[in-house]
Amino acid sequence: MKAFYLILGSEGALSDRAIDRLTVELKEAGCEITNLFAAQTIVGDISDALAPSLFSQRRALILRDLQDLPEENRDEITRYLESPDESLTVIFLHKGGVKGKALLDAIKRVKPEVIACEPLKKESEKEGFIKELFLDNHRKASQGAINALVGALGSDLRELSAAVSQICADAPVGIIDELMIDKFHQGRIETTGFDVADATLDGNLSGALIALRSALETGTDPVMITSAIASALRSIAKVSSVNRGVKSFELAGQLGMAPWQIDKARRSLNRWSPGALADAVGVIAQADAEVKGAASDPIYALEKAITRIATAQLRG
Repeated sequence: MKAFYLILGSEGALSDRAIDRLTVELKEAGCEITNLFAAQTIVGDISDALAPSLFSQRRALILRDLQDLPEENRDEITRYLESPDESLTVIFLHKGGVKGKALLDAIKRVKPEVIACEPLKKESEKEGFIKELFLDNHRKASQGAINALVGALGSDLRELSAAVSQICADAPVGIIDELMIDKFHQGRIETTGFDVADATLDGNLSGALIALRSALETGTDPVMITSAIASALRSIAKVSSVNRGVKSFELAGQLGMAPWQIDKARRSLNRWSPGALADAVGVIAQADAEVKGAASDPIYALEKAITRIATAQLRG
């Protein structure tokens, strides 16, 4: 492992995949891993995490959302960059842009391994991403199956990641073809993470909690559930800013969504006020951080978030 890694870019699905891969390597190397969310740190947190180990063991620090690091905490990183610990691997995640650029430039000067995670815009790039996800799961998929997934789920890479994960878990041994994609897209995929999202955004709390338990019992990762809910909220937010009189197929390119996704989001928009939608976006962002390690009980954190979002329409 290298001393420094920089995961740079705003595409969450790509950064999640990069972190997953590095985490596997770190665990195989016997590393003790510490996760910190930059915005939640106070003075001393980062220095403590970077301090030498009393037991000389391999360690790693994953510092997420570096662009949100408080100003008073930044010199803890710059001091460490001048004299790094050979037994420590540091992984920085930064969403790009100008926020926190001075610190980002300082990190670049120590020549970390940079993993680019910018949004994929071309269909061929999305298809390549899906193919790699199947290979990560030790499965092969036909080109028709890959095309069908892109066509069905559009441009949201986290939805695509969740779909691939579920299909690989459920599909029989062999090459995954287009018929299998059709079957699972109409069946188990939509009755796991996506079904939880639908029930939650419909305000059906009991249905959402039942779907959540069912999804977890069939092996759905909690991260995939927060991803599905966040994706649905983003879709509603996107369509809220456009003229309701414009046809969905005319908006598809502008919004980066399939027409059916626009129609579905518009139907949901009728049940949401701007205040309730803004609250729900904040809640699911917090839940996403909690299920990734910020909470001691990720399932409880997810249930709490679903309860709040499902009832947000009543408060809005």
